[in-house]
Amino acid sequence: MNPTELGPLDRRTLLKAATASVAGAAGLCQLAETAAADDQPVPFIAAYTDQSSYQAGDKAGLCVSTSAAKYAIEIARVGATRQVVFRKDELPGATQPVPDDASSHGCRWPVACATPVSNEWRSGYYQVLLRTTEENGKTAQGEAFFVVRPKQPARDARILLQLATNTYNAYNNWGGTSLYGGPKGQGRRVSFDRPYAGFAPGDQFTSRYSGWRKWEQPFVAWAEEAGYQIDFAVNSDLEFRPEIVKPYKLVLSVGHDEYWSSPMRDSIEEFIADGGNVAFFSGNTCFWQVRSEDQGRALVSWKQDFHLDPVYNGTDHRLLSGMWSNKLVGRPENRLTGVSFAYAGYHRFFEHGGSGSYTIHRPDHWLFAGTGLKQGDQLGAKDQIVGYECDGCRFVLQDGLPVPTHADGTPEGFEILGTATAGLSSKHDQSLLWVSEALYGKGTARRVEPLGAAVLGCYTRGGTVVTTGCTEWVRGLTGHDPQVERITRNILDRLAG
Repeated sequence: MNPTELGPLDRRTLLKAATASVAGAAGLCQLAETAAADDQPVPFIAAYTDQSSYQAGDKAGLCVSTSAAKYAIEIARVGATRQVVFRKDELPGATQPVPDDASSHGCRWPVACATPVSNEWRSGYYQVLLRTTEENGKTAQGEAFFVVRPKQPARDARILLQLATNTYNAYNNWGGTSLYGGPKGQGRRVSFDRPYAGFAPGDQFTSRYSGWRKWEQPFVAWAEEAGYQIDFAVNSDLEFRPEIVKPYKLVLSVGHDEYWSSPMRDSIEEFIADGGNVAFFSGNTCFWQVRSEDQGRALVSWKQDFHLDPVYNGTDHRLLSGMWSNKLVGRPENRLTGVSFAYAGYHRFFEHGGSGSYTIHRPDHWLFAGTGLKQGDQLGAKDQIVGYECDGCRFVLQDGLPVPTHADGTPEGFEILGTATAGLSSKHDQSLLWVSEALYGKGTARRVEPLGAAVLGCYTRGGTVVTTGCTEWVRGLTGHDPQVERITRNILDRLAG
């Protein structure tokens, strides 16, 4: 997404447009009942997988609803190249009902096709394309995805990328509700057992703010082209298979990794304490706490209405599903990432403009080796690598350089290497209000500072943690900015070496 193209639009406005354009998202199946111009039913096919990740020896279960009597599937690993690994034609099709609570409790469709995951399939992101041709010659296409995680973690790679699949689900309005709204209102629970609206033609919301294609795919394409071997997992693997991270040197978060559960954090914080390294090439990272249900097939979060969460009325608020920086939770994400959206906000989005670049403060740091950057230089202006949602920390200036106050949870030893102005919104999504109520209490009249800074920084505590402090870092890789590419190589080489 290019935030500058969106102008004053906010997520709620886009959500209304999106739900209208896909008939409330669930219309992918219900369109068969809508007459086309020639009074013929509109063909459709929609699908999802019964798990988000598999390993060799598993069977990937594909749940499908289609108007066609027959359909075909093609499965391909997508990275630096697209490699087709499986095709099957003439699969029997059937139309499945869409429950009223599909958004929150899933579609409950049966598995229509169970595909064995071969030992030859490398760990990675796998695209599932579905195609139909009706008797009248009309066609339809659908899409789903899954991840193949390594059967032997770290055997072939030292780097593990965990995809931000919780964020995909939070923004998915298929069935009429996401954690942001829809024709049925704002959801408090979202299910993975439904198609992803971001694949639908005409989608104006889900794909703008979430999904593999926006951030992770271009990062992986660059990294694999550059010769890096990367294994894959999904957010929920950190919770339900925490042992997966232990053998790796480096774990990555890329793009928009907004929704984390407490067990996910436990896994990564233990990994860091034991000497593992993490690089957050992401922004708005770990901002909302979620609770997993249905063995990881659903997420619950009350978000800004945290006072309505049943946990709020108890005495233990550690799992309260609002902001991680909420004073009642007592576990600000700064302790993990070094930074938080609460102290930065938006850059080149909503009412906040900017150059799209970082001002460099400590050019002698190892991150900048070989870049030629000097103090005060601008990093990433050509491709506007700072944009959309950004994370920062509280700091003061000492001898002209920013130094963290650590009052917000940012760890001792965190170094601020670059900054860019950013701010919370009071005109669009009311993030200024949400953050203030999380920090100071529901109904407070007190407000946090509306302006802050996106922060590029680093700390070591057991392992080393690097954060780029923004969602758009990958733009510098796709734009082949030599300084952004060199910094990324420095991080991957040093922390995975």
